[in-house]
Amino acid sequence: MLLRTFGWSFAITAAGLALAGVLWGWQGLAIVGILSILEISLSFDNAVINAGILRKMNAFWQKIFLTVGILIAVFGMRLVFPVVIVAITAKMGPIEAVNLAINDKPQYEHLVTAAHPAIAAFGGMFLLMIFLDFIFEEREHKWLGWLERPLAKMGKLDMLSVIIALVVLLVTAMTVATDVAHGGGDKSATVLLSGVAGLLTYLVVGGISGYFEDKLEEAEDDEDDDAPAAKAAVASGDAGSNGAASKSSVSGVGLAGKAAFFMFLYLEVIDASFSFDGVIGAFAVTNDIFEMALGLGIGAMYIRSLTVFLVRKGTLDDYVYLEHGAHYAIGALAVILLASIKYEIPEVVTGLVGVGLIVLSFWSSVRKNRLEGKPGQDSRAEPEVTSGV
Repeated sequence: MLLRTFGWSFAITAAGLALAGVLWGWQGLAIVGILSILEISLSFDNAVINAGILRKMNAFWQKIFLTVGILIAVFGMRLVFPVVIVAITAKMGPIEAVNLAINDKPQYEHLVTAAHPAIAAFGGMFLLMIFLDFIFEEREHKWLGWLERPLAKMGKLDMLSVIIALVVLLVTAMTVATDVAHGGGDKSATVLLSGVAGLLTYLVVGGISGYFEDKLEEAEDDEDDDAPAAKAAVASGDAGSNGAASKSSVSGVGLAGKAAFFMFLYLEVIDASFSFDGVIGAFAVTNDIFEMALGLGIGAMYIRSLTVFLVRKGTLDDYVYLEHGAHYAIGALAVILLASIKYEIPEVVTGLVGVGLIVLSFWSSVRKNRLEGKPGQDSRAEPEVTSGV
């Protein structure tokens, strides 16, 4: 199971490190290794979030996520995206931007860093919406019950998460964006525009995927309701009824394809938002775009494999607070991204916050399982404890 899921990650790691050693020597090898670890530590919560979505997909779309998805993640976000950002912000052509990235690395790094306010505002707002929609939703399991119960009641108000996100964006634009360390000057307008773009992207992609997911569930419910009638029709030789049942099944498959496709797009946008801090943070290690793409790409591959592993092992069902911890980590990352518009925040802080919250939620899940005496858990008692930490 472990080798089947992580086999490609192991193979790509070996090939990538060998390539780095051949092309850039021991120093390049070390840089690629450091970037891989950086990406894994910053994106561990991404794997948990992705697993919560990916488990709704069939095996085919899980394979698409690991193949096409990883190509988008590595070449799209880790190699092409920084070049595109430079081309847009510096008002130059893509060829010129690539030439700059290869031949004038310090200037390229400067231009990418200068674009940080726009990148952070877009990614920060997208991730903030994911967090807000999670904590305002009524859930069976509550990790921090004292906080999540009142927030779930508040969440019954329409568009509350959008209103709060817009307020956060306005406050950010009027405070941290007025005197920006990256690029200097007042970036309020840039932050506002990019933040609204991140918010709209979330609403559009998330809304479309949610629509098709709801349609899929309705189709499955209809098929379940029609199943007894379909069996009776087959038994009596009623071809018309049988044909209708077949049509319903085909419709369900079609809706599943659309739902999976838009959820796949949603996953890719989430991955893009998570990768912003990793791409920017990588410039603290190197300004060579190829070393950066290789190192971050290896890390991204492990996150992809970990996502599939969590789905196949049913880890999110066994450890019910993991999703809570990951979403709180997303909320923390959103705040860090918005604060980083003005303040320098070490990547180690971002990584430790995310990993720390997930570890706490995992431990809370283990304690809950022990108290409930679930199979495979040690039911020998700890003192009575409320749900969560």
